[in-house]
Amino acid sequence: MKPTIHKATEEDREKVKDWGIWEKEESEFPWEYSQEEHCLLLEGDVDVTNEEGEVSHFEKGDYVVFPKGMKCTWKINKKVRKHYLFK
Repeated sequence: MKPTIHKATEEDREKVKDWGIWEKEESEFPWEYSQEEHCLLLEGDVDVTNEEGEVSHFEKGDYVVFPKGMKCTWKINKKVRKHYLFK
């Protein structure tokens, strides 16, 4: 499984305004998605490696959707601040 990533549109920016905010300093940690997550990076630079070893890179301005059931390792290269919503 891999996340889907695209540059956020104006519509994306509007819909996330009421979503929660998550922040994290540079770090590396394993993660598993028990629900689908949608997020928009307000700042940061991240590499996520899935179980197959495929790396997905995203950064400020990207809209990312993580599929339910995805297992991965997050490597935060530059402090992250993002809007997020679990569905």
